[in-house]
Order: sequence, then structure tokens, then C-alpha cells
Amino acid sequence: MTGLVASLLPRAIRAATEGGVFFLHGDDEYRKSAAAKFLVERHADAATSDFNLDRLHGSEVTVEQLASIIATPPMMAEWRVVHLREAEALAASPRARKVVLQAAQSSPPGLVLILQGTVPARSKARFYKDLRRVATAVEFKPVPADGVPAWLVAWARQDAGVELELEAAQQLAGAVGTDLGVLTQEVRKLAEMVGDGPVDTDAVRRGGIRIPRQDRWAWFDLVGGRRIREAVEGLPILLQQGETAIGLVISLSVHLLRLGVAVEGGARALQEVLPPWQRFAARKLVAQARLWNRAELVSAIRGLRRLDQLLKASAIDDEVLVEEWLHGLVVRRRDSAGAA
Repeated sequence: MTGLVASLLPRAIRAATEGGVFFLHGDDEYRKSAAAKFLVERHADAATSDFNLDRLHGSEVTVEQLASIIATPPMMAEWRVVHLREAEALAASPRARKVVLQAAQSSPPGLVLILQGTVPARSKARFYKDLRRVATAVEFKPVPADGVPAWLVAWARQDAGVELELEAAQQLAGAVGTDLGVLTQEVRKLAEMVGDGPVDTDAVRRGGIRIPRQDRWAWFDLVGGRRIREAVEGLPILLQQGETAIGLVISLSVHLLRLGVAVEGGARALQEVLPPWQRFAARKLVAQARLWNRAELVSAIRGLRRLDQLLKASAIDDEVLVEEWLHGLVVRRRDSAGAA
């Protein structure tokens, strides 16, 4: 777990050393569980865990049990750790809410209370607002789909001690999906199969994973690298595999905006805007950025905005619209070269 903590968990979790009450919420179950595990391992004394570590579920624990456990001081250890999953189940009970909020407002000495849950969509319950105010609250939003391969590479290197090549991570995400829990399991299986060597694209194939004929991340690199002909050829394959034109446009906009940052501010500026787990990819993006100038990127991004509007309103085939935008990149470059 130490590798994951070093760079892939939020700072508020990494810095937690003094106990207290933590409210871990959001839709990313994998990272939320990893954060809870880290907090437990950091505070719980393995030698006395039978006395000082309680694992509860909000849907099962009674208010009386919860209040008693929270009020019990640690025995022969510095901390008493209470990890309560399904914290949202407490929201319906005024008494349970009171017990938890009182503990958060005035934490008993030696208590580490970890509340792990999911706030219901569009919920306006005051309980969650109060928890965010008085506890150390961290929301775990899903890693954006376009960032999943880079996250997986960083996780493999730092948490699992496995060298996972970016292209292999892209193939895995394209084949398996973006569920981090499933992906990390697949990487562990491949690492066991490979042994001491890196997990590369050949390992993914030998592992029996069905690889898409065109993965979306490699396609973004084709566009970023101005290999437009290849991008046009790969477009129908992506759409046949289930990608949507609007989804491609959104992700491609992010990709080109990052190239724009590199054009304007160089590698250092790009490093600053990339999530920690994607910074190793800065070199590749900087290399792509050298193939563009500011005017070309501004024009391309404006074109993507217009393309997004057309995809939502026009009766023209999505593939035709995206292909037209791709060909437009070539035309505008020729016009720019001619003007120069």
C-alpha cells in the first residue's frame, strides 16, 4: 500500500497522523477502499488489533453499539480504530447522526473513526453537509476515462512493484473497461505470468485478453502526432467497437488543450496541470506539441466545439462529421504553410 499512498491518494489522507473522524465518500469504490485501508494500517496496532480495531456496517450496527464502540478508549495502544462502511445508512436515524456528528465535533482521545459511504445522487441531507464541515472529508470521484491507463501504470509501478508499459495499460483499459478494481486484478495476474519482466503488449496478448483493433488512447496520439491519415482509418474501427463520436470529441479536446499548455508554457507548465499519475507522459505530449503552433491548436479546439454541437443537432452521420474535422486539420495546415 505504501506506493499508492505516496502519490495516488489525496493529500488529506496521506497527511493523517493524528486520528480523528474521516468521511470518505464518492463513486470510486477502489480508491475509497484503498484510503480506508491506509488509515487503518497507519493507526491500528497489529499486536492489539483484536481489542482496538472494529469493522462495522452502517446497515447492521445499532445506535447503542456504535455509541459504545466510539466511547471505548484504546486498550494498550495509542489508537482505537473504527472503520464503518455504508455510512449512508446512518443518515435515516437522528440518534445515529447525533452520535457521529458529536464524535466528529469533539473527537474522543485516541479515536480514529473512518466513515466510508456513498452520498445518494442529488441528496440535500444536512447530515452530509455537517459531516463535510466537521470531519476530514474526502470525495473520491472516478478517475477520468482518459486518465485510467496512466493511473494504472503509476499504480503498477508504485503499489504493486510491476513495470507496466503504457501501451499495455491502454490495451487493458480498452478491453476490460475502466473499473480500477478489475484492472488492478488483471495487472496482478499478468505480472504473475510474466515473472520479473515488464508487462507489455505481448504479455497482454499472451494473457488471453481480447485487445481492441484500435484503442482510443493510441488514436488520440495519432491526432496529436498529426498522423491524420491513420486517424481517419482508425475512426470507423473505434465507432464499430462502441465508442461514441461525442465521447471521442470530449477526450480529444482535453488532449489538445494539454498540447496547448505545452506550446504556451513548455514541459514545466504541462507537468503542473497533469494529475500526478500522468506526469510521466509529459514527454510524449511535449513531443506532440512541437508539431503544432498556437493558432493551429486554437482553430482545432474551436472546431471541436462546433463539431460537438453538430453531433448533437445534425442529421449527418457522426463518422462523416468527425472525418471532416480531421481532414480540416490537413487543409488548415496547408493554408497556413501557403500563407507563410
